[in-house]
Amino acid sequence: MSILRVLLAIFFPPLAVIGRGCGSIVIVFLLTLCGWVPGVIGALVILNNPN
Repeated sequence: MSILRVLLAIFFPPLAVIGRGCGSIVIVFLLTLCGWVPGVIGALVILNNPN
């Protein structure tokens, strides 16, 4: 996980997971619509998953 991805996950979570597939983008986008903090947490969890 690079520093750039972490910063993107903090400021714009859906953009940070763009390389992980369409499902991840949709999940993080919906979490971000529910609130900024759930979107950030979801993006960081997806980025920390090695698969």
